[in-house]
Amino acid sequence: MTRSLLLLLAAGLVPVVLHGQSFSGGGASIPDDGNVLEAPLVVNGLSPTTIDTVGFGVERICINVQHEWLADLDIRVIAPDGSTATLTTGNGGDTDLYANTCFTADAGTSILFGSAPYTGDYRAQGQLGLVNNGQAGNGTWKLRILDTYPFADAGQLLSWSITFGPAPAHYIALTTSDLPIVVLHTVGATIPDEPKMDGTMGIIDNGPGQLNHITDPFNGYNGNIGIETRGNSSQMFPKKSFGFELRDTWGLALDASLLGMPAENDWVLSANYSDKSLLNNPLTFDLGQRLGYYAPRWRHVEVVLNGEYIGVYVLMEKIKRGGGRVDIAKLTVDEISGDDLTGGYIVQIDRPNEPGWTSSYLPATYFQYVYPKAPAPEQAAYIQAYVDSFETALDGPDFADPATGYARYIDVPSVIDYMLVTELGKNVDGYRLSGFFYKDKNSNGGKLHLGPLWDFDLAYHNADYCQGGTVQGWAYSFNQVCGGDGDRVPFWWHRFLEDPAFVDQLRCRWEEVRNTVFDVERIQAWCDSMATRLAGSQQRNFRAWPILGEYVWPNPSPLPDDFAGEIAELKAWINARHNWIEDNLQGQCTTVGIADARATDAPTVQPDPFADRFLVRLPMRVQGAVRLALIDALGRDVLVRTLTPDMQRSLEVDVPAGCRAGTYVLRIDAPEHRWAVPVMKMGE
Repeated sequence: MTRSLLLLLAAGLVPVVLHGQSFSGGGASIPDDGNVLEAPLVVNGLSPTTIDTVGFGVERICINVQHEWLADLDIRVIAPDGSTATLTTGNGGDTDLYANTCFTADAGTSILFGSAPYTGDYRAQGQLGLVNNGQAGNGTWKLRILDTYPFADAGQLLSWSITFGPAPAHYIALTTSDLPIVVLHTVGATIPDEPKMDGTMGIIDNGPGQLNHITDPFNGYNGNIGIETRGNSSQMFPKKSFGFELRDTWGLALDASLLGMPAENDWVLSANYSDKSLLNNPLTFDLGQRLGYYAPRWRHVEVVLNGEYIGVYVLMEKIKRGGGRVDIAKLTVDEISGDDLTGGYIVQIDRPNEPGWTSSYLPATYFQYVYPKAPAPEQAAYIQAYVDSFETALDGPDFADPATGYARYIDVPSVIDYMLVTELGKNVDGYRLSGFFYKDKNSNGGKLHLGPLWDFDLAYHNADYCQGGTVQGWAYSFNQVCGGDGDRVPFWWHRFLEDPAFVDQLRCRWEEVRNTVFDVERIQAWCDSMATRLAGSQQRNFRAWPILGEYVWPNPSPLPDDFAGEIAELKAWINARHNWIEDNLQGQCTTVGIADARATDAPTVQPDPFADRFLVRLPMRVQGAVRLALIDALGRDVLVRTLTPDMQRSLEVDVPAGCRAGTYVLRIDAPEHRWAVPVMKMGE
């Protein structure tokens, strides 16, 4: 920006085209210490006095702002009654000027896709029409500016104005939805990255097949929460993801069931901003559950924040230790010896932005403590030593020995299934970021298990870098493709594949699941079913966030112009990827190999498809109590039963009334064994 343009702006000499009744406000310095600037503008003599979205109201708001890093700024307007509308937040990068930038509800270009320095008309990032709510327009308006990255860059509000007229800004009003509705309130304050701020949440969920109205009572939850934004690279997106904790009236953590999921206090609202199919994570969790593992349960919801509709989200479980989540032993700070010390632990492979440790093997991998978050010194030493022993065995000359090599320390079937899901999606982050593993007590098995699956936003042809969007190539070969990236894949995966027995087991497992869990027609039917469920809500989502056909990092080309195109592209890519894996996966699975052994020594369900009941039979090797759970396509437990093989090896199960036709998973949890059997319920 030139000095002369700055002087013209400061003096108010740059021409501003105003329509209707216009009011101008002065400038002020933007605080760089975390405080908020609220620049007042007094409106009086407005005629008519009432503003709405029909006949008369706010048409546009114009600003002149100089700042050394525009992307740090969150700029909103506050009406006399306290209602708020977001004009722009996080836009502009390291540029420095909003020069006569005017926000309307229907400009041809959204501020999200403008180019700095911004000049002219842009569609506001939020719902500008929210202030046209029938209030009296006369009074004190405020331009609220927050520098979200304090103590770094300075800036100045030079001037701003409001124009009222007969073509008022409108907004997207959520009245009904066939998805559950989540209503958040934070007293209008900006939700921080951390720590969690106080708020409230209400959930409207009238059940399957029933419409939910924004005016309905909160019947899914109605209470206090603590909420923060979450994510790493996704923090830059205007549609934020949130982590929240349920709280009681005293501000303490409160366990409660949400949308039929097991009671807990920690939850996630995932924005899926760059994933325009809205399906990448739900699809991955569905695959994990069908393979027989715990994966976060989830539900698509529509969200309203402080009266503003903010789109379709995935409400899902946070990865956490517990009977309903990662079911490993609880570890207290005083358990520092014997079997107690050996578990349970949850560890995450990620960036070094949380406590943890770095592997002694190259490429250096950082391991974050997830559970316990702050382990006792003895516990930290134990899990570090165990992981180091695993890596030492894997790197050693006898690494393939089933008794003394890597298999002594890690559950190989979980490694294989984790790899197959990651490769089917070709998740560019899959092995190097947001990767979890856990360890239970030695008395409960004690080996490392890979999972749960997490963070597949950039999978399934949704990354335009490091060959993430190509059908060909292996995700585990990331280091060879992008060796200069600072976040690299551990040496584990290439080493696993140097073991011929592992390669054969991988091939056997692929042959077992390629036409069942990974069956392309089944996955495509699941995608179509979810797209139908989202038919109405996705339209509102993409009106609020007009990104269809627009580049959002890191979308690969070509960019589908509509939601149907996004779903079609997802299905076509999965089909092509499935075929590539089939043609390129090495190894041999003999007729007496692992796949056949699993198939003949597994539970059976008859009939399949079933109508109103089915019979479950267990293999002879299963001993002790067995938990049966029938899980629908949304990850919900439709029914739960217990079977005691010591007394009977089969159980006839009556399906609850109202259970819809479609695909389900019968999850069978037994001591030392776990299965997930895909089954089908017939229509009426």
